[in-house]
Amino acid sequence: MDFLTPDFWSALLAIVVIDLVLAGDNAIVIGLAARNLPKENQKKVIIWGTVGAIVIRAAATLAVVWLLKIPGLLLAGGLILVVIAYKLMIEEKDHDIEAQNSVWAAIRTIIIADAVMGLDNVLAVAGAAHGDFLLVVIGLLISVPIVVWGSTLFLKVIDKYPFIITIGAGVLAWTASKMIVGEKFMAPYFENGFVKYGFEGLVVLLVLGLGTWKKRKIAQERASEKVLARKKA
Repeated sequence: MDFLTPDFWSALLAIVVIDLVLAGDNAIVIGLAARNLPKENQKKVIIWGTVGAIVIRAAATLAVVWLLKIPGLLLAGGLILVVIAYKLMIEEKDHDIEAQNSVWAAIRTIIIADAVMGLDNVLAVAGAAHGDFLLVVIGLLISVPIVVWGSTLFLKVIDKYPFIITIGAGVLAWTASKMIVGEKFMAPYFENGFVKYGFEGLVVLLVLGLGTWKKRKIAQERASEKVLARKKA
């Protein structure tokens, strides 16, 4: 992919946004795993835990980029990513990470937890890269310092401005739609530009619309439960 093309920069921007939105949990994982350690060891755990997690994530992403070249997997990955985008909007993630009492145990916990939690990130970045390994590497190089040193701040920003999650979900949905239309045996259905871009826009609107509706419904149900609990009390 040429550095000077709009496609390259739009894909890179999508990767950075995806990394930031989906990797925000790294701060929580790191904090929970290292909270029982002395302060002088916490920095070591943060650095080496993150390095280990990023190495595994980069390798996994590059492997997925290669796998998505197999016929049918691009379509399957796009459909899975649609579900991930929807869940990003409506789910509140729980973090059941035990605090560790040794540096290496904490590092191991961070790496394993990140590998398990990072599956959505790996698939999303691989889809946004469109098979370009260089894009994956550049995206990680830009995103990792932000995630490591600014993830706690980023989490606070998300709490204050929830619409950032909606933007992230929209980027994921757009990436998913591009994966679907990019599947070779689906190409005949999207030869018309109007149909292609219309489909991509429809996927984004459906994910954001359904996600917003479901989120409001959940909030209303919780409010009703609180009212009932107060009445019973």
